[in-house]
Amino acid sequence: MELRIGQGYDVHALADGLPMWLGGIRIPSQTGFVAHSDGDVAIHALCDALLGARALGDIGHLFPDTDERWKGVDSKELLAAVLDLPELRGWYVVNTDITIALQAPKLAPHIDAMREQLAEVMGISPARVSIKATTTEHLGFVGRREGCEVWAVVLIARD
Repeated sequence: MELRIGQGYDVHALADGLPMWLGGIRIPSQTGFVAHSDGDVAIHALCDALLGARALGDIGHLFPDTDERWKGVDSKELLAAVLDLPELRGWYVVNTDITIALQAPKLAPHIDAMREQLAEVMGISPARVSIKATTTEHLGFVGRREGCEVWAVVLIARD
């Protein structure tokens, strides 16, 4: 069995009146992410972790924000496209661990739905998807409610 681990990180600014998509679901909020796509910062970090596990760069190379094809795209489509890359065929996700830093809104009520949604796209059990949410105790740009940052780690394997 061959194993690979990848780490991803992404950040997006928040702005009033935009939808907040996070972990593949819509989170009720007065603010949302400023982005070319739907701004799902959790999925973007996960994509980067998957790409990193196979040394394939980052999602900015595959889905540049200068390409109108990706404007407003559902990030679940980006995740599915990454998983379908020839370099990732034959590999499966053993598990992923995602940490979301967001001051507000509170994410605890939405974590199980995010886990289920991401597991469905990846074709794995929700038991293999860990999502943790934290605040930054009002410190930095996250604490000032200016943005969100996400770290993702993924372990992939093939027989």
